[in-house]
Amino acid sequence: MKEHYDATLEWLKNYPELHTLISLSLLILGAWIANWIVKRILVRGLYRVLRSTTVGQDKALADSHVVRRLANIVPAMILASGIKVVPHLPAAAVTVVNNVCSAFIILTIALAIGGVLNLVNTLYQRRPNAHLKPVKGYIQVVTIVIYAIAAILMVATLIDRSPLILLSGLGAMAAVLMLIFQDTLLSLVASVQISSSDIVRVGDWIEMPQLNADGDVIDIALHTVKVQNWDKTITTIPTKRFISDPFKNWRGMQESGGRRIKRSIYLDQTSVRFLSPDEIAHLQRFLLLGQYLSSKQSELLSWNTELAEAAQEPANTRRVTNLGTFRAYVEHYLRQHPGINQNMTQIVRQLQPTADGLPLELYCFTNTVAWVPYEGYQSDIFDHLLAILPEFGLRVFQHPSGADMRELRPVLDAGN
Repeated sequence: MKEHYDATLEWLKNYPELHTLISLSLLILGAWIANWIVKRILVRGLYRVLRSTTVGQDKALADSHVVRRLANIVPAMILASGIKVVPHLPAAAVTVVNNVCSAFIILTIALAIGGVLNLVNTLYQRRPNAHLKPVKGYIQVVTIVIYAIAAILMVATLIDRSPLILLSGLGAMAAVLMLIFQDTLLSLVASVQISSSDIVRVGDWIEMPQLNADGDVIDIALHTVKVQNWDKTITTIPTKRFISDPFKNWRGMQESGGRRIKRSIYLDQTSVRFLSPDEIAHLQRFLLLGQYLSSKQSELLSWNTELAEAAQEPANTRRVTNLGTFRAYVEHYLRQHPGINQNMTQIVRQLQPTADGLPLELYCFTNTVAWVPYEGYQSDIFDHLLAILPEFGLRVFQHPSGADMRELRPVLDAGN
């Protein structure tokens, strides 16, 4: 066998081109076989072993492709080592192939490290409190640094020079790099401030009207923050805008357990008047007003008694008004309502009268922050108050409509 091998070598020496071609073919075939063995046997076997463990059953590991990328190093190393023993190849060709294989190995390692970092981020996001301190921005920074180092090493390997030569030239390119990566640097600073100051978290409801953003934060990355608006559209906001631009974060409301109701009923001011004794007796039937009217009448009787003869003139006395009684009714109604948070501020107040009527504002908080129940409580409260207003002799103010004019026309025609 050895004699045939030696004879073949002696014969191939007479044909150097053929010798080189056969050697290259054998080298490429060996690299392909090594790649097949590593990926089809070793890598698959490794995945089968891992599937029997908790780690291997995690889909995130397979999606990262770390092992498969590292497997590409084997054929590259065979090519880089074997090219040196291929006969009759020019030294320049050997150097080029060796440098390209080395650069490919560096790229493969960098991509594998990037996959590991993405895997770390994926596993971290599964933690219950991961949204409080997102690390995606920091991992992206580390990934950029690794890719930058890999790029420098690849260029140095391809030109067959020391990386220190390239690094020494970076000082002169610092201004250019600052200009190119200014957005990245600003985003990095903004990400650090957002995280350290706890300005925004994943899951927060934010409003940024200048960018048409109103919804929940679904992702915080190095350069961008994604907000899913209530109409299910996605708004992408540069991270640095959260430092430079004002915005509203509703997290405080969500954590407080109560959502504010601040809405007014506009009353017709001409319907405000004093209550007669019969009307007071009528309103005393209301469970929410019984104690209020009794204490109020005792207070007014004591006050008016001190007026002596001046009390003969009604204008000198204090009397119960329908508006004041209605305001007291609303206060007691809110204190009894099961949907109102009794540990937070409750105010029923009159605002400045306007041409559209007298605003009676309700300022209180529900005991839920969920949108649908909140709107339900708010609607129920105002449904009730609008329906019970006539009991107090009050009217809601609204501008005349076409129906009002049709109802008024027969009266005008009869007057004519």
